[in-house]
Amino acid sequence: MDGEDYGESASRETRESASRDPLVVGRVVGDVLDNFTKSIAFTASYGHKLEVHNGVLLKPSQVAKQPRVSIGGSDFRNFYTLVMVDPDAPSPSDPHLKEYLHWLVIDIPESTGATYGKEVVSYESPKPTVGIHRFVFVLFRQPGKQPVYAPGWRQNFVTRDFAELYNLGSPVAALFFNCQKETKTSTSSSSSSRRR
Repeated sequence: MDGEDYGESASRETRESASRDPLVVGRVVGDVLDNFTKSIAFTASYGHKLEVHNGVLLKPSQVAKQPRVSIGGSDFRNFYTLVMVDPDAPSPSDPHLKEYLHWLVIDIPESTGATYGKEVVSYESPKPTVGIHRFVFVLFRQPGKQPVYAPGWRQNFVTRDFAELYNLGSPVAALFFNCQKETKTSTSSSSSSRRR
């Protein structure tokens, strides 16, 4: 009886933990990825102070330039692949272009960042036109160095299929932010206040 109680309790704790995971709440797990266990430190930031946290809302003007990505660990012999996609393209209510590939970098050595890897698809800054879009960074540990080819187009990229094609297995880390079109009022009011 005690074993059953413990098992039920552990199962309930796992469900509750998953229900609080921002990747589950934000439907990144499900729409883009299968459930996985994070196994390495991973950060992304825009500019000097704007770190990406799961679910944060960023403006297109804040994410116009390629982010700085850092991978934890200490073994330079391990390499990683970074994928950045928009699963809500062209609009969250009709995402028929999902997943839209914004960036693809391979051969990133552990304990470094994307600038030390090989860019296969260059960074394209997010410019959502309708609704709030999720932009997802996914990190995979590579089984070794191997050639990776740029897809023929950015739209309808499927992260799961890409990982299977290149034997990448499950992700080791992921982050996402939300972004929506900036209104002219917020842009013009900030520029008019600078003129005063």
